Amino acid sequence: MYVSKLQVTYDGGQHCTALQETKGKTVTIGRGEEFSPWELVGAGLAGCMFWSMDTSTRLNKLDISGARVEVIISMLPMRIQAIDLTFTMPGNLSAPDRANLERAAEMCPIKRSIHTDIPISVRFNYQE
Repeated sequence: MYVSKLQVTYDGGQHCTALQETKGKTVTIGRGEEFSPWELVGAGLAGCMFWSMDTSTRLNKLDISGARVEVIISMLPMRIQAIDLTFTMPGNLSAPDRANLERAAEMCPIKRSIHTDIPISVRFNYQE
């Protein structure tokens, strides 16, 4: 089991600072100029899906550097309504490699942890 420990400090005015002590890394959370909590959920989901694809890229000696994902988070009052992700991937991938990467993305632990009441739509576009 992997355990991650964060220290989150409330800075006032709907702003927080999250610290991952062993790495010495911080993220500011808030409104306006900082990432909102729901934006971090979307960024975490997108990053996790890329992270899940990494095993497939290493096993198959693929390079997806420069791939990106647009994340759209629809909000209701006090609740995430839906998350839409559109991946833009390199076009030099074979059909089997594309299928493997897409399957690997679905194995993301964060995606599998978000309640099924929140629809997550995932699209892959391959640059040709």
